[in-house]
Amino acid sequence: MYKVHITPHWEISKDNDAALDTSALLDLLLAVQEDGSIAKAAEKVKLSYRYAWGLLRDGEKLFGESLMTTNRGRGTVLTPLAEKLIWAERRISARLSPTLDSLSSELERELNVNSSENTGAIRLHASHGFAVAAMLNIINQENLTTEVRYRNSTDAVAALARKECDLAGFHVPLGEFEAPAVEQFLQWLNPKTHCLIHLAVRTQGLILASGNPKKIRGIKDLNQPNLNFVNRQKGSGTRLLLELMLAKQAIASKEIQGFDNNEFTHSAVAAFIASGMADVGFGVQTAAQRFGLDFIPLVKERYFFALSINALNDPKIQQIIGILKSAHFQQEVDKLVGYESGETGEIISITDAFGARKKSKTN
Repeated sequence: MYKVHITPHWEISKDNDAALDTSALLDLLLAVQEDGSIAKAAEKVKLSYRYAWGLLRDGEKLFGESLMTTNRGRGTVLTPLAEKLIWAERRISARLSPTLDSLSSELERELNVNSSENTGAIRLHASHGFAVAAMLNIINQENLTTEVRYRNSTDAVAALARKECDLAGFHVPLGEFEAPAVEQFLQWLNPKTHCLIHLAVRTQGLILASGNPKKIRGIKDLNQPNLNFVNRQKGSGTRLLLELMLAKQAIASKEIQGFDNNEFTHSAVAAFIASGMADVGFGVQTAAQRFGLDFIPLVKERYFFALSINALNDPKIQQIIGILKSAHFQQEVDKLVGYESGETGEIISITDAFGARKKSKTN
């Protein structure tokens, strides 16, 4: 089977000069940041010392300023400009990776359509998340074919109802906001024909600039005039949860500066804040930890895969359930800060998951 990997690639040019390919330069800058030495960095990224210096000179010529400085006792450190380039790379990757992963999956399908090894892939539409990514890593290691499309939770569940996918990933909060969130999904989920596979419990909250310089304490502070917010895209389960929490506090979205700044993933929200472009966002704890940011936990939520009850008989679905129930995968989930694997892999009815008191489709 063919596997396709697409990664972001960007170049920088000035006026009519030749463009600078940032790939090798960024790898080198990251290595210098980690090791504090150009010689060690060049060795790590498999460049000759001479070529590494030439690459740095090309970058400095383009920007007209230094990318690093050498200080006695501190080694070689990056300048603010070099750090800004690294943050730009991290933002680009966080924003584009889900889209590129989905495109990779589509290309794989086209390349493998006539392959003798192609026996039909499991179609997975899901809200992007760290546990989902960990699951897909193991699926790829075991050569189980999947077609992945990252989309918001409501779109994923709607696609399942239209039989456009086999598994639909979505998440709902625990506690007081569960009922109104669940109503969004029960428009498409039928308790008679659909069931759920529990993936994980995760923690959502406020992602804050390192050190929390604006002294944010909770949702009530988001409408302060000196704060700049970054949001998730419309239709995402995370944005729905935030809007429910704001409504409880009687805070209108128009009162929040930056509420219309949209990012597609939790990592992209964290990267936006870490690069200094916003003070606060709303997302999972894992993203805050990976970008060295502060975090205020506010609510836990369950992440599920919805599927047809009949699909439980599919051998490939059984393989995926086996992966979810494996000690290896559950250990990977528990390594994710803010994630818990207590019920991972359990199959549960919609009624048992959300309670008979909630409205549901019965036709």
